[in-house]
Amino acid sequence: MLRVAMLSKWHVHAEGYAKEFLKTGKAEITAVWDENAQRGSEWAESLGCDFEKDIDSLLARDDVDAVCCCTPTSMHTEVLLKAARAGKHIFTEKTLAATVKECREIENAVNENGVTFAISFPNKSWGIVKFIKEQIESGKLGKITCVRIRNAHNGVSDGWLPDYWFKKEDCQGGAMMDLGCHPMYLLAYFCGMPKKVTGIANSAFGTPVDDNAVAVIEFESGAIGVSETSFVSYSSPYTIEVHGTDGIILWQDGELKYKTKETEKLNRGFITPDALPVSDASPIHLFVDACINGTGSPAGMGLSDAADLARLLENTYKSYETAKTVEVTEE
Repeated sequence: MLRVAMLSKWHVHAEGYAKEFLKTGKAEITAVWDENAQRGSEWAESLGCDFEKDIDSLLARDDVDAVCCCTPTSMHTEVLLKAARAGKHIFTEKTLAATVKECREIENAVNENGVTFAISFPNKSWGIVKFIKEQIESGKLGKITCVRIRNAHNGVSDGWLPDYWFKKEDCQGGAMMDLGCHPMYLLAYFCGMPKKVTGIANSAFGTPVDDNAVAVIEFESGAIGVSETSFVSYSSPYTIEVHGTDGIILWQDGELKYKTKETEKLNRGFITPDALPVSDASPIHLFVDACINGTGSPAGMGLSDAADLARLLENTYKSYETAKTVEVTEE
């Protein structure tokens, strides 16, 4: 049984993650720490576990094998460095950190202390994403020229996101830093290393951080990626478009169609595959199994994947702030 400590209930996914750990049947929650002591103690009581007001005391406990980090983004580096150095396995909410430099610091600490690491990239587990990756790698789509991904909701315009969600010193960014992570890590997965980033973002409802944002990315492969996100969009379907010289894939809200030059030779237009690859288990299930079995980071959710996301976000926010196209460097 993996013994897990929850680090903060700041993130809106924290409660869901706690339930997911318990749902695995292979993990138990033994302690909670929170930068907000009242929130943390109330959460610990509801979970039936101990509350530790000092994070160092929590990380020194013998009944903590792993931590789940849901702190404000600005605290990730400090908290995760402590966790790694204490020898605790790490599951973290996205993004790992706001800069690649911070990601490398965490990576070094994780590697030096031999702990298992996973970041929450749930969309990588989807069968449709596995299908798209397979089609790209097979060459059936030809040279990939453009990938567009949109993930948006109405959390601001309908008022269901908490007010503290928009304190820049905590979240370090708005819609693109949060919901936009999903299009961003998928773009990195599909297209590889970025070369240039141009971003446009605004605050349509006057929030202190972006609530409506787009990034256009030129990748070294020659593909152009478009990441769209928003907290002010009504009923906006999750959309993935992959355009190549020999084929196209269109997926929107669970409905998939595609065609290639090869399928058109058979006098077929857009088609839907008879079956998709089987979706993987949730990132938390994969993490728990990896910790128990000592198999290392789940595929696609390791430290290099986390740094790939941070690289896109860091340079996108530089573009927002300077109103210029940003050349992407390794660090």
